[in-house]
Amino acid sequence: MSDFSPGQRWISDGEAELGLGTVLNCDARSVTILFGASQETRTYSSRQAPLTRVAFGSGDRVVSADGWRITVADTNERGGLITYFGEDAHGTRRELPEAKLADTMQFDQARDRLLTGQVDRNDWFDLRFRTLHHYQRIEQHSALGLSGPRIDLIPHQLYIADEVSRRHAPRVLLADEVGLGKTIEAGLILHRLLLTGRIERALILAPDSLTHQWLVELLRRFSLEVSLLDENQSQAHGGRNPFESAQLVLASQDWLFANPQRFEQAENSQFDLLIVDEAHHLAWAEDAPGTGYQCVERLSREIPGMLLLTATPEQMGLESHFARLRLLDPERYHDLARFKEEERHYGEVAAAIDALEQLPGDEQAEASVARVIDDHDSQALLATLANPEASSTQQEAARSQLSEALLDRHGTGRVMFRNSRRHVGGFPERRFHLAPLALPSAYRRVVRKLERDEDYLDELLIETGMDHPDVLIYLDAMYRALSDDPLNAEPWWHIDPRINWLLERLSDDGEGGFADEKVLVIAHQRETAEGIAEGLRVLGGYHAPVFHEGLSLLERDRAAAAFADDEDGCQVLVCSEIGSEGRNFQFCRHLVMFDLPQHPDQLEQRIGRLDRIGQKHAIEIHAPTFEGSPGERLLRWYHEGMDAFSAPHGVGSDLFDAFGDALADALLDDESLDELVAETREMFTAKLAEQDAGRNRLLELNACRPARAETVIAAIGELDADPALPRYVERALDIFGVDSQELGGGITHLQPSPHMLDGLPGLVKGEEGFSATFDRARALARDDVQRLSWEHPLIREMMGRILDGTMGNTALALLRHPAIGGGRLMAELVFRTHCPAPKSLHLNRFLPPTAIRVLLDESGATLTDKISFTGLSKNLQKVNKSLARDLIKSRHDQLRQLLIQGESEAERELPSIVEAAETRMRTTLDGELARLKALAEHNPAVRDTELDALRQERLALSEAIEGTRLRLDSVRVIITVDSEER
Repeated sequence: MSDFSPGQRWISDGEAELGLGTVLNCDARSVTILFGASQETRTYSSRQAPLTRVAFGSGDRVVSADGWRITVADTNERGGLITYFGEDAHGTRRELPEAKLADTMQFDQARDRLLTGQVDRNDWFDLRFRTLHHYQRIEQHSALGLSGPRIDLIPHQLYIADEVSRRHAPRVLLADEVGLGKTIEAGLILHRLLLTGRIERALILAPDSLTHQWLVELLRRFSLEVSLLDENQSQAHGGRNPFESAQLVLASQDWLFANPQRFEQAENSQFDLLIVDEAHHLAWAEDAPGTGYQCVERLSREIPGMLLLTATPEQMGLESHFARLRLLDPERYHDLARFKEEERHYGEVAAAIDALEQLPGDEQAEASVARVIDDHDSQALLATLANPEASSTQQEAARSQLSEALLDRHGTGRVMFRNSRRHVGGFPERRFHLAPLALPSAYRRVVRKLERDEDYLDELLIETGMDHPDVLIYLDAMYRALSDDPLNAEPWWHIDPRINWLLERLSDDGEGGFADEKVLVIAHQRETAEGIAEGLRVLGGYHAPVFHEGLSLLERDRAAAAFADDEDGCQVLVCSEIGSEGRNFQFCRHLVMFDLPQHPDQLEQRIGRLDRIGQKHAIEIHAPTFEGSPGERLLRWYHEGMDAFSAPHGVGSDLFDAFGDALADALLDDESLDELVAETREMFTAKLAEQDAGRNRLLELNACRPARAETVIAAIGELDADPALPRYVERALDIFGVDSQELGGGITHLQPSPHMLDGLPGLVKGEEGFSATFDRARALARDDVQRLSWEHPLIREMMGRILDGTMGNTALALLRHPAIGGGRLMAELVFRTHCPAPKSLHLNRFLPPTAIRVLLDESGATLTDKISFTGLSKNLQKVNKSLARDLIKSRHDQLRQLLIQGESEAERELPSIVEAAETRMRTTLDGELARLKALAEHNPAVRDTELDALRQERLALSEAIEGTRLRLDSVRVIITVDSEER
């Protein structure tokens, strides 16, 4: 039975969060305690009260109810109440009765918790130390931010993500060809910047049709929860700014650009990063920029970082491409004429880089390189490379350094990354299947009249209200427009042979058939897509969802999901042209071009929905085409003029600009078309040669540097194979109360137990949890299985709770060893570095919280180097809390002395830790600053703001590292017992 007196201060052993309690009254049976901070009153049995008396000693810091503090120098106890004596912050001696201690005093520091008898489980202490060790290791790892996402390790994607995410406020154009993973690159960059604290908030703008796809991709691949804003969601926030309601906000470009009020709210929301998908839709002319372009330009002035995504950076011509670069860096790209002149120079640089492989021994190659270098360092490297007496190692090093310098210093490679399929490799074959069909009489009459009568085209345009050449290419649309009474006219799909052709293929299991295989059908117009689906349903009994711009986002997602489902999904999905932008249907290999788009880039976008990295089959492209029709002539221009169906070439926009008008005129004239195809083929061949020699070659060389990419992949592989991760996760799940059940095949099901701590990501009490694996390949093969890594939100949350809270920061254990007598005391102290700094500095890459372990015996002898943490832990035994509190109380003075001595021991190790961190920081940032300064002399794409930011970052980091201090993180008291004792 404890001796209670009114006015004494006690804490609850089971509810420490209640704060400091005061004894209100007591008798032989019960004691009543008021916890003032939480305004709670508890009554306990006097004999078995789960309470610990609060008594501070010399050196402790205590706070009065009025807010002033003293460091305790002496105490006096009278009538069961303690009075503390000490000096305040001004050196004035004061006294503080315990009744006037602040109710809000928190006992979260290890020292305070220990000395007030609050001890945790021994395995909690072990987990805390191991968490600190792993956190320190992972935060400094070069793969941090790139290893966690559920992605294949594709070199060009990882190179771009690593390069861009290292920059201060990156502003780049991600312009890989269709299917090379721009969304994954943007997600990787976003994920790493968030994880490292470089940014805190991001705004993602996507076309309306792609917003849900972004939402799902960011959650499924990167475990990033994004708030999708529309007008309904915005209004739900009342008068508050809806863009300030979440860390990551996703919005439709169409909605935001058309709503001045919402746009102004977004502009004022202090985002750190802006991501704009399908950026080629931002129309621009020197004298008349489009609304969307103006909106993004305004946002780009307020938001430091920006990623623009487009697979067709020059779809609208070189001027449009210049406009995109102008958004990224208006100071660098302010003169269109100068930009065009620079573009013409890139061929020399690309040729020089290729010429490096001919050295030494080729004078012409040496001259080619010499023409494009003008600095002393590069000239010295060229001299080494050209010197036949230099060793092969010296020559190879000089070749590599000179190639890197040329790539860095020339062209738009620093602000634009464009990989092509040819450069990346690994893509499937494309097979083109032409299906010639006879023109139905309803179409044939009009086509033949057009071929005979030149004036009839003008009449037809007026009669149908259609544009030229749409009226020639899309004959079903013309038929619909000419029908006097569309409700009573025979449906176009009833007379169009393409519908019957498609139905025959869907049921044909022979060569050329689609039986039991997924088929994506794309048509230009929404009405055509709807008619195809209706025809398949009525004439063949097929359910074919339609994907078009008139559907809501939810309806589009349902259509795409129904198509993707292997077991119960539909065989056919019919899309309007909108289906060729952004969506990924690589699980399908049959593409039916029901008609053809007029622009080559739209044709490539259609094929790119299937022809993507990860496609395991050849792409079968089917084109049912009417013989002798304008559509067949358009197909000839694509097929014979530019090999448009065989591979993406990236010159379609130039060819359309040159021949688009002539093509429209040739759609009714075979002789004119023959000449046009020949001219197109000639320009196509010349353009490809120009690409190989010039700017695109330079961009390809810069968009993925294989040696650097392989280094990144190796670093990720190191974390993937980390044997410590499964062991750590097993311990953490057990302590946090998560049940795990092996399902086989390396997959485990995680489920909350009744005793689980609240609020773990993906685990809610009463729900079934989720399945997970540590294996990347298994996670990629199973959408329903999450991949556990050091970056997974569940693991980050558990580590964060341990390191930021009190869990396991005190413990007491018994040590039974035949070589050590009983009754001896040891203190295991763990200190960690504390270095307050803005998250944006990402200080942890140089100095993460670092543990210093000190093991002392009761005499003050240091045993740290003699007894390891693991060796000690496995010989310890648990002790009940009541006994632990009694043992601590009996050794108060001894423990205080050991805590003071332990701090002195740890302080001796701090200077070497700080010096090592400063050296790492200087080595990294000084090297990067020197590189950027050299680049800035040759390549104006290096912004002055980037150099200034790096200098400021280096200075701030140096000051933060210099201010590093130690604090006691956790302490374990160890009492030895004789071997025969129980």
